[in-house]
Amino acid sequence: MATRQQQTRTLARLGEIAQVATRHGFGYFLRRHRLGDLVPWGVRGEEATISDRGRRLREMLDELGPTFVKFGQLLSTRPDVVPPDIVVELRRLQDDVTPFPFAEVSEVVEAELGLTIEQAFLEFDEAPIASASIGQVHRAVLPDGQEVAVKAQRPAASAQIEADLSLLYQAARLLKERVRALEFMDPQELVDEFARSIRLELDYGHEARNAEIFHRNFGRESGVVVPRVIRQYSSSRVLTLEYLDGTQVSDLDLDALRPEERRDIAYRMADAWMTMVFRHGFFHSDPHPANIFVLESGELGLVDFGQAGKLTDEDMAKLTRLFVDAATENVDAIPRRLRELGVRYAPEREQEFRAELRVLFDRYYGVRLSDIDPLQVIREAFQLVYSMNLHLPSRFVMLDKAIATLASVGEEVYPDLNVFDVAKPYARDLLADRFQPRVVARRARIEALALGSLARELPYQVTDVLERMREGTLQVRFDNPGLDELDAHVDQASNRLAVALVVAGGLVGSSIIGVFAEEGPHVMGLHLLSFLGFVLSGAFGLWLIWGVLRHGRL
Repeated sequence: MATRQQQTRTLARLGEIAQVATRHGFGYFLRRHRLGDLVPWGVRGEEATISDRGRRLREMLDELGPTFVKFGQLLSTRPDVVPPDIVVELRRLQDDVTPFPFAEVSEVVEAELGLTIEQAFLEFDEAPIASASIGQVHRAVLPDGQEVAVKAQRPAASAQIEADLSLLYQAARLLKERVRALEFMDPQELVDEFARSIRLELDYGHEARNAEIFHRNFGRESGVVVPRVIRQYSSSRVLTLEYLDGTQVSDLDLDALRPEERRDIAYRMADAWMTMVFRHGFFHSDPHPANIFVLESGELGLVDFGQAGKLTDEDMAKLTRLFVDAATENVDAIPRRLRELGVRYAPEREQEFRAELRVLFDRYYGVRLSDIDPLQVIREAFQLVYSMNLHLPSRFVMLDKAIATLASVGEEVYPDLNVFDVAKPYARDLLADRFQPRVVARRARIEALALGSLARELPYQVTDVLERMREGTLQVRFDNPGLDELDAHVDQASNRLAVALVVAGGLVGSSIIGVFAEEGPHVMGLHLLSFLGFVLSGAFGLWLIWGVLRHGRL
């Protein structure tokens, strides 16, 4: 009974989503892909066009609520499945919602810390200083007089997100079954990725660990402040950090700042992120202007560490080889370098991919970095990723998103900012460091050990294969998804052909009986057997036509 009620609520919510989608101009998509049964009768809206579909989708997700806003933010990091114009719009989605009551904040904090608000803090401001879909932040003062920022999770956040995830899985199943235009991707895989991401965000312990890594990395760096985690006042639903006294970049009065001040802020932001990427290998993946503070001391302060990306030494070594090939105009080697980094594309399109890379490379090679618009380069890269249906590893997608957001925020503060100019000395140092004799010797030693291990295991592996061949137990598996799909189509066509033959036979047989049978009962002027044959043949024929229309193809 409970399951049936849950299914009814899910269908009702899907109907609400379809109604909102139609109102924002996507009713044509639902009707075209046999999802029109979800739209309430009479609901209409102006159809979205290519030029405004991104804006309409962003506004639709905004209306549907916080979980869908976060899902849209995830889609903005997948240029392999989302067109570039929509990616640009989705990156403007903001996770900003109405605060929840202070009584609920107190309930969560007291349950997690095992102390009342009065016992745990000298002061605790009732008005939040920031509010988002999962939690909100309040200023407080510890018993020792230290100012802190307390982030408390919404009481029903976990249950609401799980309910929305269930709904997204249902929607993904419908899209996979009915929308042939999305066969190049797996909607359920997207929801899986989103589920992993948002469940990590629900765990404030994960954010605390990220914050501690950033605090340690910038501990000896001047100009950037990362608040310290107060562990004894933190849990999986409460996170307490040192309080940063400053102004969010989003709240800066840019018109009141001198040009050199604006330039200094923009370039220090870019420098902080280049330090994270090239030196630390651990970077904040959401450089949103509300997550960056300009402190009273003039330093930059960072907050919100739920999303972070990591690049290993191996990643940096592979990036170095990619930089070398790009710098020496070895365009033909770039697809191989990208494959080493985990970029996936159809092998039969490698020549096309190489040609597209050469066009992009020729457009910018030899141009001074100061004359290149980073956002335009990123947009063109998005277009290439989408047109080639490239699959990018999540860590590089996060890096791309961070750099694109940083470039956009930096240009708002100082329009002449060029993140490539800031990145150039870091990339040069990275190249120089990778080819130092000490580093080369260490890499050679590691590779020699790996090759030695391979040579030691090879005879045993060859013996194992020969033994299986002798015993007749060696199996070779051939896996081709295209053959399975072809087999399904042939099976479907065979079934339809069989039904069509039955229908044709029934019609011919009924006609013969109707012509030659004179005795016996008659219905509507036809012999009873002939009449029954026509009725059954017509029923089978209608069933066949309905099956063809339901699957959208003959």
